[in-house]
Amino acid sequence: MAQRRVVVTGLGAITPVGLDVPSTWDAIIHGRSGIAQVQRFESDDLDVRIAGEVKGFDPNQYLDRKEARRMDRFLQLGLVAAQEAMRDAELKITPDEADKVGVIVGSGIGGISTIVDAAITLHTRGPDRVGPFVVPMMLPDMLAGMIAIQTGAKGTNFAVASACATAGHALGEAAAIIRRGDAEVILAGGAEAPVTRIGLAAFDSMRALSRRNDEPSRASRPFDAERDGFVLAEAAGVLVVESLEHATRRDAHIYAEITGYGSTADAYHITAPSEGGEGAARAMWAAIRRAGLQPGDIGYINAHGTSTPHNDRAESQAIRSVFGEHAPPVSSTKSMTGHLIGASGAVEAIICIKTILEGCLPPTINYEHPDPDCDLDYVPNVARSKRVNAALSNSFGFGGHNTALIVSRYE
Repeated sequence: MAQRRVVVTGLGAITPVGLDVPSTWDAIIHGRSGIAQVQRFESDDLDVRIAGEVKGFDPNQYLDRKEARRMDRFLQLGLVAAQEAMRDAELKITPDEADKVGVIVGSGIGGISTIVDAAITLHTRGPDRVGPFVVPMMLPDMLAGMIAIQTGAKGTNFAVASACATAGHALGEAAAIIRRGDAEVILAGGAEAPVTRIGLAAFDSMRALSRRNDEPSRASRPFDAERDGFVLAEAAGVLVVESLEHATRRDAHIYAEITGYGSTADAYHITAPSEGGEGAARAMWAAIRRAGLQPGDIGYINAHGTSTPHNDRAESQAIRSVFGEHAPPVSSTKSMTGHLIGASGAVEAIICIKTILEGCLPPTINYEHPDPDCDLDYVPNVARSKRVNAALSNSFGFGGHNTALIVSRYE
């Protein structure tokens, strides 16, 4: 029996460059950075004082005020992205179909601000003052549960936690579950809110973050020879992933088809990529084979492209090993959004879909000094018109997790 086709019918995102998908896409194609000095908390004593914060976000405009107070920020962002995706898909979950609709939405870190606040309360005010909502606010799986409660989706429901590969895994596994017939619709993606004092201090202690505090919009510079680390950022992205049969029955608008997914492990180091990007290359090959394509069929790659010296070099080597001398254009939209950690794969999958629909390649901004070790076409600084039929999105996480996802023009 032929395996079922899997399509995308709804898009939702809230990012440092936009409060929804249209505003995020507009900022991306015009090369606008969302990186700025931290505004939500005191950072003068930190070595890193810049981040990709979601600006102008008032959860009370989207969520019940009382419920919003009981949510960690990653939950708020994720629920808002899910609401947009549901509206966009015009999806109504009826009681007779509820068990065929699932949710797979993860977070690499979860409710970190809730954990820190609770620890401070425990230390300064005692155990009796630790609140009853600490546990549900901090659990990474709670977003998947809350989306189900909000929407009535009663099918498969779980969270993925694979650091920066989280949303890539969520989307790939959602497609696989639908393809084998165990669900008709799945809301899939990721949410992250790591921009906290502990988040900045901890990532900086690893020497992972850029310290360009005086020029935040130029700090994230993937593949540039003068890159000095990534910029921590927050966001959420959720996609409505659906079987073609179900989408057709309800006359849904179809954005694109998910045709390929590869998932591998480096089995090498807790933070560094494997030499030459070997694990990343295997993930890309797996996605290409799953899609029934050849490397030359891929018209654009949205790179993991974090702006760290080791990652960008290894990913460039991995892409070169798969595509040879005919590698397609590559860009890193993290140059504008910063690193969205567990939400990266979902937001960047949305960007890949928009690239196919609009015929426009997003730029890699701040690309000023070519690095001999990074020798691909990174769409430097300015967007470019190009027809793309299949786009590949890479997401790689600490721990050696690699995902590659291919979205294709729906025919």
